[in-house]
Amino acid sequence: MLSAILIAIAAFFAGAISAVAGFGIGSILTPLLGMTIGVKLAVAAAAIPHFIGNALRLWTLRDRVDRQVLKTFGVMSGAGALAGALLHAMAATQALKVVFAIVLIIVGCFGVTGWSDHLRFGRRGAWVAGGVSGLLGGLVGNQGGIRAAAMLALDVRKEVFVATAVAIALIVDGARLPVYAFSTGRQLLTVWPLIAGASAAVILGTFFGRTLLGRVPENVFRRLVAGLLIALGIAMLVAR
Repeated sequence: MLSAILIAIAAFFAGAISAVAGFGIGSILTPLLGMTIGVKLAVAAAAIPHFIGNALRLWTLRDRVDRQVLKTFGVMSGAGALAGALLHAMAATQALKVVFAIVLIIVGCFGVTGWSDHLRFGRRGAWVAGGVSGLLGGLVGNQGGIRAAAMLALDVRKEVFVATAVAIALIVDGARLPVYAFSTGRQLLTVWPLIAGASAAVILGTFFGRTLLGRVPENVFRRLVAGLLIALGIAMLVAR
């Protein structure tokens, strides 16, 4: 009961963080779920509130999506996500846990040091990075930071950037969820109260995110989130 409450609280703040920073639901919710139900099942479980939060955000931003970017970068991300989800289904739980922890630490270090603010890809490199970000999304549920860095090379306006990033995240979710349902469907049913609570909390967090966190300077906010990712990654490695 206590773990369900703590995960719901974390999901609320993950939804709020995502509403401001453009990422955070999978990055924060997955490791916390992983400490309760195991990383492999957590990746699949967190994908459901992640999908719901993205769908909600996309509905409010649907008129600003760059469809050309969606047809190129988005398709690459979706293909990568499908491949990553298939690898996830075959991966050993312990290996997946280590990979996930390392990804968290690397992404967190990029954010804390500010390297992610200056990371740029050429247009062709952005397509490759789109596939890689989708692959990581399908494999370990963490791709938002790489996707954002790659999309900076596509030179779109800020509001279009955010809307298109959300649409691409939804493509990634759509590609990986059927694989998760097939490979871990029965296990997901056993933790449906956690998933339902997290999904409801993500919705509330998404609605109230800008009110709660909108006044925090974005650069400070992103570094705080990155520091949290490093701490979670280290905690997962130590807990081996």
